Amino acid sequence: MKIYTRTGDQGQTGVVGGRVNKDDIRVEAYGTTDEVNAFVSEAIVRMDPEKHGDMIQDLTEIQHELFDAGGDLAQAGKKRQYKVTAEMVTRLEEWIDRYDEEAPAIQRFILPGGSAISSALHVCRVVTRRAERLTVTLTREQETNDEVRKYLNRLSDFFFAIARAANAREGVADTEYKRGGQVFR
Repeated sequence: MKIYTRTGDQGQTGVVGGRVNKDDIRVEAYGTTDEVNAFVSEAIVRMDPEKHGDMIQDLTEIQHELFDAGGDLAQAGKKRQYKVTAEMVTRLEEWIDRYDEEAPAIQRFILPGGSAISSALHVCRVVTRRAERLTVTLTREQETNDEVRKYLNRLSDFFFAIARAANAREGVADTEYKRGGQVFR
């Protein structure tokens, strides 16, 4: 089997249920979700399995779920069972709470960065926010799994929490935004 098909040479691609233009909002949404997945792998390869084994395990599970989310977003017309569920969102909340406990209390906005791992996770966070915005547009214009939007919303919070926990594990302080006041109490 050849990896190239030439079927997209005219600017269209296949989705579940037909063909759409490659710049269709549906393709933008699942394509950006795929970008998040690639950036997650970038964060994982920076981690020491002994020090960050739980993080690697959670992030690997998220990679599978991002693939599921992309599959859900790629459904146009033809219906099949969606894979992203409310239970996945709830589990993310549990993980957020667990990682949040590792980081010092936050009082001000923080700048992305600190350790190399945290920086990579902040990239995951901001690309997830973009995927979420595109998914919001998609859900307004076309039918899709609404749980993906909720999942992406919570996932960006997860990346924030795990990025701060990674800094804490590395002994690197978060960089506070100095031009703002105390916003968290």
